[in-house]
Order: sequence, then C-alpha cells, then structure tokens
Amino acid sequence: VLPKPVGTCKYWHRSLNPKKLIEVKFSHLSRNMTMQRHLKLYKLPEETKVAGLREFETKDVSQVTTLLNEYLGKFNLCPVFTEPEVEHWFIPQKNIINSYVVETDGKITDFLSFYCLPSTVMNHPTHKNIKAAYSFYNVSTATPWTDLMGDALILAKKDEFDVFNALDLMENSEFLDKLKFGIGDGNLQYYLYNWKCPDMSPEKIGLVLQ
Repeated sequence: VLPKPVGTCKYWHRSLNPKKLIEVKFSHLSRNMTMQRHLKLYKLPEETKVAGLREFETKDVSQVTTLLNEYLGKFNLCPVFTEPEVEHWFIPQKNIINSYVVETDGKITDFLSFYCLPSTVMNHPTHKNIKAAYSFYNVSTATPWTDLMGDALILAKKDEFDVFNALDLMENSEFLDKLKFGIGDGNLQYYLYNWKCPDMSPEKIGLVLQ
C-alpha cells in the first residue's frame, strides 16, 4: 500500500451462476454443503418485484442528474455530475453499462446501475470467461435497498452475468449481507494527490472507482 490512502473499500461478491463459479474455482463449496443446497441458497426469483422499474432513457437525464447529486452530496468524497456526464456514463449499452430507474407518477425516485467487466478463464474445457457485473451508482429514496438491489441481481442474472460485485461504500452495507454477498479479499485504495485529507471510512465515500 502506497502511503497513504484516504480510504479503503472492500469488494463483496454475490453468485448469480454458482455452479459455473465453482467449476472455474472462483468460489468453492463450504464444508458440509452439497451442490444442490448451494444452488438453492443462491437461487433468485424469475421476475423483479419493484413497481415502476424500467430501463434508464435519455428523457430521464435531468431528473437522474438531480437525484444523483442530491444523494451523493451526503458523502465526504463524491463526484458532481453534469447532465452530459450522466447521459455519457449511464445510457444503457449492452455488455458495457446497465441502468434502471423507478418511476412513480412521472417522478423518478430510485436509480440503479452496474457495469460489465468480464474476465478470461484459463485452461478450462468448458468455460472461457466470467461475466461480472460491478455495482456502479445507486440511489434509494422510496424503495428499500434490499428490494432495489435484489432486483438488480435478477436483472443481471437475466442478462447472463455470472457474479455481481459491489464495494462496501456509501449505503451498500444496507443490502450486502441481506442479499447473500460474501466478502472478498480485494481492497480498493483511494488516494488524493497533493491534497491533505483526513481518513474516511467506506460509508463516507461516494465515489466509485472503476
């Protein structure tokens, strides 16, 4: 670790295709756990549950920009998005970025997004890659975190992702354990160069480094 990060976040992982992840040794069966029980443990519903959930569109940019900036302003380290940046970063593109909003009576109350970062699997007879979803920026104002991110898992599974990764920053601790994420061994260090800054805990960080 270079001296010295202003914050450190941990990666957490949620299996979406648990059989494949075990076969490629990304994860493993715990003691006294059968494959059948493991698959049942990580099984997801077929359909999303949040009313008004739909894909993010260009017409939503203004509302989502306001929603994001108001939410991110609660944290000690965060970006400030312009409307062109929101359109650039979040308009859905297959195998790049998935973004969704929750709309009720014309008002957008919640937002979720995740990006795609595949990994190559070496020397396996069947599997050639792992399609990983990484949680990006999410805002919950009307929908409980577990419902919103539970639907994110279902949407990622439908899009043939194998695993859903998330950092323990912002308010992500509200759903990580409840949605059966497991803590990983990877850390993400945050540095500010030529800027004196006190240490901050993950829940004070509102910036997602890719």
